[in-house]
Amino acid sequence: MRPEVIVIGGGTVGAAIAYGLARRKLGVLLLDGDDGDFRAARANFGLVWLQGKGLNMPEYQRLTRRSIALWQDFEVALTETSGIDLQYEHNGGLAFCFGEEGFEARRLQLQRLHNQLGHDDADWEMLDRAELARLLPKVALGPKVSGASFGKHDGHANPLCLLAALHKAVVALGGTVRSQANVREIARDGEGLRVSFHEEVVTAPRVVIAAGLGSQALARQVGLDVPIRPQRGQVLVTERLAPFLPLPASGLRQTGEGTVMIGATQEEAGFDVSTTGEAAAKLSRKTVDLVPALANVRLVRQWAGLRVLTPDSYPVYAQSQSHPGAFVALCHSGVTLAALHAEALAEAVMAGRLPADLAPFHQRRFDVPKAA
Repeated sequence: MRPEVIVIGGGTVGAAIAYGLARRKLGVLLLDGDDGDFRAARANFGLVWLQGKGLNMPEYQRLTRRSIALWQDFEVALTETSGIDLQYEHNGGLAFCFGEEGFEARRLQLQRLHNQLGHDDADWEMLDRAELARLLPKVALGPKVSGASFGKHDGHANPLCLLAALHKAVVALGGTVRSQANVREIARDGEGLRVSFHEEVVTAPRVVIAAGLGSQALARQVGLDVPIRPQRGQVLVTERLAPFLPLPASGLRQTGEGTVMIGATQEEAGFDVSTTGEAAAKLSRKTVDLVPALANVRLVRQWAGLRVLTPDSYPVYAQSQSHPGAFVALCHSGVTLAALHAEALAEAVMAGRLPADLAPFHQRRFDVPKAA
């Protein structure tokens, strides 16, 4: 049976869109790539995060707020359909500060964002060292820690469970997931859009390109020139520990299994996904500065993945004019925005039209003439 929508990209972004479409009773074909593809999920920290997002682009803060507001219902429905616990907790999150200068810089950054948004009430507050220590009674903070910002709506989930649940739910709702399906070509034909992968050709009225770093070449085939680049992020994981960190933090979180994730670097290393001793040392030093007791903990894993970044780091949502029915969806916050992708974005694809509130995320914002 011919699908009604083909979603190219089996990562968190594509899978969330496919899940949302399948919930709306559309026939969905989700094409996942090879295990060797460059996947942002490999270095995903699992944060469902609001604080600090959207500086100089308040539309992104609003988009993130919408998604987080949907996340709890999204989690309940997805868990019910898939039977997989996402390990979602949303009691707030922290961004640690070093020194008084670091504390003040963080406060000013968040205040500037707040002023750009024009909200009456901030969704964050600054905690001095004493307030932070009361919030984390089992953590002996390092002497350099001056406090933290506390995001009231922040949380975290298990990104691997989320991805597995999305794939399982797509199938449970009547969709199809094809692995090792590397798409070669997207072209128009009399019946819609023709997608070629391996030795197969499938046609559908609508196609969503959400293939991460592989999206740029595919998007060009439908008349959309999306500038993206890879950014390497390396993550460390410790042995399992007794629960001590009740809230996730930017760069440090304890998982439901007890391991501690430490990260992540931001490296302009092209498509190199190798791990380095330099990154491990840098991440370890920062962690010990935060929580000196972690110096005695054994590291069990180190891995790297590639983020999908646009020139301003914000998402791209676009619809092709030359190839009606073709959409592109790109972002590096696939976990945070998963609920929105499964709801508002899936609804837009089904309707065949992106809403006005996604217009600021079209890649035309990068079409600024260069000075002579």
